[in-house]
Amino acid sequence: MQRLTGKVAIVTGASAGIGRATAKLFAAEGAKVVIAARREAELATLAAEIVSEGGEAAFLAGDVQSEDFAKALVALAVSRFGRLDIAYNNAGTLGEMGPTTGVSEAGWSAALATNLTSAFLGAKHQIPEMLKQGSGSIIFTSTFVGYSFAFPGTAAYAASKAGLIGLTQALAAEYGPQGVRVNAILPGAVDTPMYRDMNDTAESQAFVTGLHALKRVARPEELARSVLYLASDDSSFVTGTASLVDGGASITRT
Repeated sequence: MQRLTGKVAIVTGASAGIGRATAKLFAAEGAKVVIAARREAELATLAAEIVSEGGEAAFLAGDVQSEDFAKALVALAVSRFGRLDIAYNNAGTLGEMGPTTGVSEAGWSAALATNLTSAFLGAKHQIPEMLKQGSGSIIFTSTFVGYSFAFPGTAAYAASKAGLIGLTQALAAEYGPQGVRVNAILPGAVDTPMYRDMNDTAESQAFVTGLHALKRVARPEELARSVLYLASDDSSFVTGTASLVDGGASITRT
């Protein structure tokens, strides 16, 4: 039995990595998906794949930092599929890296806008639509960085992603009585373009792999399974959580 039959989902950051894998999994599990990212060509390719595999998909390219774009995604979900049940606000960036004393104010602000403010704007417009049917599930992509682990040179990334945990808890408490659940996943290292950008040498990749109890990094599809759990009714009594999906990085000292 498909776990998301009859559900409508928005997935941001869907052109690659965890977002792409999750959009495909949601569709395979019966959801009608609205996929979003900046790169229209990649979205069109993904939508075509989903349709060719028997699913339903609509796409819209744009900037998640824009409140108008957040509104437009919800409007597309409702106009095309009639409702909104799930929102995976996944879009993110590493932002400006390097010693904190050298990070520009513009770089700091851009990281917060992409990783944190975009999630707030998404939820702001997704929640009212979910309240119409008295249920819904919102998921954010945070990270283990700045929560259970820290790397030098990642202040903007860590702070913006940690902020998502506070947002998760506030929204869960505020809208739980009305049936909307809100959770965050905290991935460890995942083999995505962003991971390869941050770890572009064999030595760096070996170091990061060793941080995990499983001594490997995740595949995007593995994270998608955890997002599916939080999106589905299997997690009907789960809200306000910062769910580590980190291969044991938080407990490893060997």
